Amino acid sequence: MFHDGEECYRACASGDARFDGVFYVAVTSTKIYCRPSCPARTPLRANCRFFPSAAACQLNGFRACKRCRPDSVPGSPEWSARSDVAARAVRLIADGVVDREGVPGLARKLAYSERQLQRLLVQELGAGPLALARSQRAQTARTLVETTELPFTEIAFAAGFGSIRQFNDTIAEVFASSPTELRNRVAKTARGSLAVKLAAREPFPAERVVQFLAARQLPGIEAIEGNTYRRTMALPGGSGVATIRPASGAVFASLELDDVRDVAPAVARIRRLFDLDADPVAIDSLLGHDPRLAPSIRRFPGQRVPGAVDGFEMAVRAIVGQQVSVAGARTVVGRIVTRCGAEITTGHADLNRRFPDCVAAAVADLDGIGMPTARIATVQRLASALANGDITLDAGSDRGATRAKLLALKGIGPWTADYIAMRALGEPDALLPTDLGVKKGAALLGIDGDLEAYSQRWRPFRSYALMHCWNALGADQ
Repeated sequence: MFHDGEECYRACASGDARFDGVFYVAVTSTKIYCRPSCPARTPLRANCRFFPSAAACQLNGFRACKRCRPDSVPGSPEWSARSDVAARAVRLIADGVVDREGVPGLARKLAYSERQLQRLLVQELGAGPLALARSQRAQTARTLVETTELPFTEIAFAAGFGSIRQFNDTIAEVFASSPTELRNRVAKTARGSLAVKLAAREPFPAERVVQFLAARQLPGIEAIEGNTYRRTMALPGGSGVATIRPASGAVFASLELDDVRDVAPAVARIRRLFDLDADPVAIDSLLGHDPRLAPSIRRFPGQRVPGAVDGFEMAVRAIVGQQVSVAGARTVVGRIVTRCGAEITTGHADLNRRFPDCVAAAVADLDGIGMPTARIATVQRLASALANGDITLDAGSDRGATRAKLLALKGIGPWTADYIAMRALGEPDALLPTDLGVKKGAALLGIDGDLEAYSQRWRPFRSYALMHCWNALGADQ
């Protein structure tokens, strides 16, 4: 967050889209808040106030601009990259924890009191957990209003509102429109299918993420046709299928959900999977100062680090992938899915399973799937630790503490723990110095010697540098 109002104003005057989602500008003369790149005439400096979140704008009596739609910008890269309590809280709120478990549930997951958490979030974002969750409910409601034919009473319930009156009042307050007016402005999709545009900062080479996922796709769970990626998801209210199509500066996601209340967590997980909230200009600028990495950055600008929609799934992939090829790991994980993944019915013949949950995996018979007995035991130790709540691998996990707990499990070493941190927990500064592919790729880029020491110049974005090392080997790495 920029604390210097003059710097914020200069960003607004230049219409710099890089700062969309990093801060918001509220105009006192119109009581409207905008993204920094809003195409409207730049307001007078004296009329501008700057806030770190849309919720803070709304809490201070400003409504969303109808022209630039500031509620649809990418999330701030700060909250994705940081690992402190405020950032973890933001990620959990985006995943719908407050709607499902209330503020007490959020505080409990973070091991903070409700009062401490309220104070911390107001200090960091200008709004407490309830206001942040309310802002997200408004955005979810707008998505459902504009992309489905659901009755407004169902939308109010699905978005997390306690009553239709609360829903109507919030929509009017935040968007200066009624639900009917929002719906009449756009074309609708078929009932039960939600079409969502998820913005990303440019440059955004989404095809690189799809290529990475294609090399690791699991039959029954994932399917890729060209640049379109589809997969099943286990969500709090049931199963879901996401069809994701890359576009310029965004991805379009079509969601088919058992429970429409899962819109917010589904969107949050897709954002993490495609690393949509990253700041590619800042990352490329820092890494580009390394002359050995600079050619790869020019070739692959805006490189993302693919994340995960499920922490346990990514952890299993990491454990299976220890010291085996990408293709070999895919084969074995596919057998685990076949052996104990829950069968589901979808509208897609090639998507018929969910990845096994930790409870099922902890007791599953995994003999004969082509994985060493010791590694099977590691998978099941981790599954038991997750089922018992000893370890969590979700948006609110403390990355440092989780890494330490993973390393304490027999069979999990630094490579596995750091790979899980990078992809399941969104750690932007992970390093895999013992990874054979990383070492080979680094050598092709002209980087020899002690990679741990050399990589200090890449901090705090070593995870992105690793992707460039893998890129040097080809798209299937």
